[in-house]
Amino acid sequence: MTIEIKDITADDIRNVFGGFDIFAKRIEKEFSTDISLRNGDVLVSGEERGVRHTASVLKELFKLSEKGYTIEEQNVEYMISLEKENSAELMSSIADSGVICHTVQGRPVKPKTSGQKSYIDAIREKMIVFGIGPAGTGKTYLAMAMAITAFKSGEVSRIILTRPAIEAGEKLGFLPGDLQSKVDPYLRPLYDALYQIMGAESFQKNMEKGLIEVAPLAYMRGRTLDNAYIILDEAQNTTPSQMKMFLTRIGFGSKVVITGDKTQKDLLGSAVSGLDSAERVLKGIDDIAFIYLTSKDVVRHPLVQKIVKAYEDFEERSGSEKKSMRRSRFGRQKEKRS
Repeated sequence: MTIEIKDITADDIRNVFGGFDIFAKRIEKEFSTDISLRNGDVLVSGEERGVRHTASVLKELFKLSEKGYTIEEQNVEYMISLEKENSAELMSSIADSGVICHTVQGRPVKPKTSGQKSYIDAIREKMIVFGIGPAGTGKTYLAMAMAITAFKSGEVSRIILTRPAIEAGEKLGFLPGDLQSKVDPYLRPLYDALYQIMGAESFQKNMEKGLIEVAPLAYMRGRTLDNAYIILDEAQNTTPSQMKMFLTRIGFGSKVVITGDKTQKDLLGSAVSGLDSAERVLKGIDDIAFIYLTSKDVVRHPLVQKIVKAYEDFEERSGSEKKSMRRSRFGRQKEKRS
């Protein structure tokens, strides 16, 4: 079977096919098809099922290209995953959500997956949004972009970024310097995002004026935060009392985004996560949204997406095995009692 895709410009073909046709070869390999050019048109040939999938992926990528997007490996991998799942979702509809802002290098910051689009839409519509998902899904980065955009447009008068100062499974011991120097290593991911989107010079100026604050969660106690954009990062490492303390700091005119990865908790022992407790307590309250991102929403290197998916599958299998063992143990105990 052969499908012909007509009226495609040479620039769009170069964009979608990638350098040395790397994207076209990736799509061919996935669906066992052959993609070729004839008189400026794109031809897809092979088995009927594979041809239809390939043509669908190419058409969506061409739509993105026509809108001025530079096609990246993540776009190709995401569209392939959607097509394999027979999803009705279209990448072009994600692109319609628009650009949030631009980095200092001029790169647009925008949602790249349906999960990210839902996340951004929720932030725009709700007062408090919980963004829950694995590493690499853009939870913190997109929240930071929304905060900086709101700050620059005058919607809020300041940005407050915070996270619990908990070591990631290792003891760092005594850290030299003053208090700020001691907590800075824990806040470095927030600084990195700010520098990339806002620029180091602009960030320093606004920080000196007190308009941007980056601080550990413990510093939030006793404060009332009015007319601010507040981001709590790594919320899975809060305790229930810390989460309650943070949520009760919110004042008038403020917007809050809380991000966390429930699979990467650094709390000691069997301590309960404040993110888990908030999920149980706050669901159903108006103006609070919980957005769940998955491995499909990972926008780092495609290998990261595969790593996250492998861990998700492993943990799901382990959970099923533990449940099965508990049921089996309960059955044996019941038999002994009878």
